[in-house]
Amino acid sequence: MNIEQFDYHLPKELIAQYPVDRGKERLLAVDRVSGTLHHKQFDNISEYLSSDDILVLNDTKVIYARLLGTKSTGGRVEVLLIKSRSPERWYCLIKASKSPRPGMELFFDKGLSAVVIDRIDDRYEVVFSDPALLDDVGRIPLPPYIDREVEDIDETSYQTVYAQAEGSVAAPTAGLHFTPEVLERIQSNGTQLVYITLHVGPGTFVPVRTQRIEDHAMHSEDFTVSQDAAGAIRRAMEKGKRIVAVGTTTSRVLENLMVQHGEIVSGTGATNIFIYQGFTFRCVGALLTNFHLPRSTLLMLVTAFGGHDLIMDAYQEAVEREYRFFSYGDAMFIF
Repeated sequence: MNIEQFDYHLPKELIAQYPVDRGKERLLAVDRVSGTLHHKQFDNISEYLSSDDILVLNDTKVIYARLLGTKSTGGRVEVLLIKSRSPERWYCLIKASKSPRPGMELFFDKGLSAVVIDRIDDRYEVVFSDPALLDDVGRIPLPPYIDREVEDIDETSYQTVYAQAEGSVAAPTAGLHFTPEVLERIQSNGTQLVYITLHVGPGTFVPVRTQRIEDHAMHSEDFTVSQDAAGAIRRAMEKGKRIVAVGTTTSRVLENLMVQHGEIVSGTGATNIFIYQGFTFRCVGALLTNFHLPRSTLLMLVTAFGGHDLIMDAYQEAVEREYRFFSYGDAMFIF
């Protein structure tokens, strides 16, 4: 498919810069069977769920991954933690006027320092002097399209209320809308909640730059599925229940397991599955998601699930009705 099929015009003012109260976001419900669109408020999501559903959520937690400091030469440097190899040793992205070389020292607040050990493609291996200081020195890594510095509100608003497993550099944004009260209401309707983990990496923001989307090299992300979670999802599927995925991250884990094993199994691993038009979904029966960037792999997954023309029409209507887009924006439920 041609990349231009995943373009749409988005006025800059529709890119949400701040969150609204959880649960008060708008919800665009997309009926794949009838092709109709319904405009709701998110805290009414339970209307679309029942005891015949199982809701699968990603419980990853965003880490304080953004560090601002200086190089030994005095130049400014911005470090984004990506993946821990040990408490003090990390793979990172580094932004500086001139790329640091192996052996260069980096200096941060509160006496924290680091040494660049190696560079592999666009990633650096960095050793920090005192890993206990990383949370104190680091900041929440807001997405690049949120054009402001981190504020106190982001400490809680850029985490889901059920976040547990530290490891992400971006929030699983479809889950940001849930409040404890909404989750309790969903459960009271008989819908089972199940949690899995996928740590969201920086590749989630990388646009597809190839003309043919099939030529795009997908990023890899780590996941964990517990025995209890895998068993619950398998039993639900055997009973013919609908698997409702909260977010593209959850969808990628579930569909990756189906491709690799033919069923939902427990364990840890990594997935670089790239889902686009023509993919056969073998697990996910409904999808809750946010509105995604043009030309992004996330938009391609959503159109693969909902149908290209229907989803792109829904995006156009969302723009016309001035929905809020991206991480702090509104939600879409495709069923």
